[in-house]
Amino acid sequence: MVTRRRILTRLGMVGGLGATLGAMQALGLAGIAEAQDMSGMTPTLGRGRHVIILGAGIAGLTSAYELEQAGFLVTLLEARKRVGGRAWTVRNGDTIEMNGEETQTAKFSDGVYFNAGPARIPSFHQGLLGYARKFGVPLEVEVNSSRSAYIMADDGSKIRMRTAINDMRGRIAELLAKAIRKGALDAELSAVDREKLLPFIKAYGDLGEDGAFAGTERSGFGTAPGAGVAFATASTAMPIDQLLANQRLPMTLFEDNLYMQATMFEPVGGMDRIHAAMDNALRRPALRGAEVTRIRQRSGDVEVVYRDPASGAVETVVADYLICTIPFPVLAKIDTNLSAKLKTTIANVQYDYSNKVAFESPRFWEREQIYGGISFVGGPTTLIWYPSAGLHSERGMILGCYSSGPTAAEFQKRSIAEQIAFSRGVVDKLHPGHGADLVNGLAVNWHKIPYSLGPWPDWNAGSANGRQEGHIDTAAFRLLQAPEGRIYFASAALSQTPGWQEGGIQSARAQVLALARRVSAEALVSPARRRAV
Repeated sequence: MVTRRRILTRLGMVGGLGATLGAMQALGLAGIAEAQDMSGMTPTLGRGRHVIILGAGIAGLTSAYELEQAGFLVTLLEARKRVGGRAWTVRNGDTIEMNGEETQTAKFSDGVYFNAGPARIPSFHQGLLGYARKFGVPLEVEVNSSRSAYIMADDGSKIRMRTAINDMRGRIAELLAKAIRKGALDAELSAVDREKLLPFIKAYGDLGEDGAFAGTERSGFGTAPGAGVAFATASTAMPIDQLLANQRLPMTLFEDNLYMQATMFEPVGGMDRIHAAMDNALRRPALRGAEVTRIRQRSGDVEVVYRDPASGAVETVVADYLICTIPFPVLAKIDTNLSAKLKTTIANVQYDYSNKVAFESPRFWEREQIYGGISFVGGPTTLIWYPSAGLHSERGMILGCYSSGPTAAEFQKRSIAEQIAFSRGVVDKLHPGHGADLVNGLAVNWHKIPYSLGPWPDWNAGSANGRQEGHIDTAAFRLLQAPEGRIYFASAALSQTPGWQEGGIQSARAQVLALARRVSAEALVSPARRRAV
């Protein structure tokens, strides 16, 4: 009799501990591995196996591509008429449909587009950048931080980012130098350390020989350099109380966040270019307009019923396994025979709120030397984001709002017209007279978007918007990492970075590898099950 023990013993003799552990994980005898090395996915691994994938966002597309490369037959179903999921680029003529709102139609000039979802790729997100390279999607630098941009206080006063950063640095350096010279830090610093630290502080804050901060050219010129003997002078140092009075001062640390550090990228022409290229690379591209209405798992297969919302036509597909990337608030509304515990878990996943408001405009900000980057304004709209693409062209897309969390939940209660008008008013407050330049405004409230119903889960309730990244560990999060029978779950929501596309790739690869290990182990147990498709 062929037993699991004999199979694992034989596998260990041939492939070593790694192969044995992989098979044990696939058979449910060990925990799920975190490694995502896809090199072991041979082209014939999945021969004779059929996998349904639900959702053609980045997780679904990654799953489909990697499974096809391993020889699986893949059916990829997407409810929308486009692929990409949250990676949604709105161009002229496109419509925005939201639950409970009238349809908006984009009226943009040629070359102007709006990334309604993700709009930047950190340089360390090598999974997404790797697919862009693999599929020949050209990239350009996304200017995520511009020191010509502003922080705006609640009273409308504003400070250039470079001034706020460097004057605050100078003031802090000045205070620290004074404390050291007065001996206030003698208990913490040795004499040798003091002697080494003082020159660094002087350079760090651009202090004078007396240790005082009188201003720095780092913050901007008082007098710009010119021809001949027209020398540059430093700008006048801002008093520390004036710096501290600006409520947005903490946003001077924005680019220190690892996820926001240079260099950032964006696909030329819109974020969805990567997803379209991935779909085009599939042997069986996504079947669009396929809204899933029913999922039934049986002992030997999985059945999915879907309908075309446009025609009402209903179809059924049956496969060996299923990878579900559908957002949990959407999945909770689908008729399934998942276990009661899993259904309850899915229904209770709380999704965050996120809004964007975009306008087409002449590039007035470039006349203020702002080329890309973000001004932080606080309030219901949070920020103003300037385009990196098309520099020095006539027109561009400016984001007048990008907010998340409770602030976004309140803002989306306003009518679309009110959201657009309010965002325009904030831009006009920061850039007086230019609110009138903003035309063809569009608002996207992700909690109202069909087939999404939110941008990402707030696993640690109330701690989203970057504060949960890398530290998610709840019972529900852990439960959804594991398959239930033949059904696996993958999405950015199940990664440590639920707000980033890289998380979707990581989750998809992890589940593809788990399924591959299972298929390999099952083939050892029952070789006769391998069949041609």
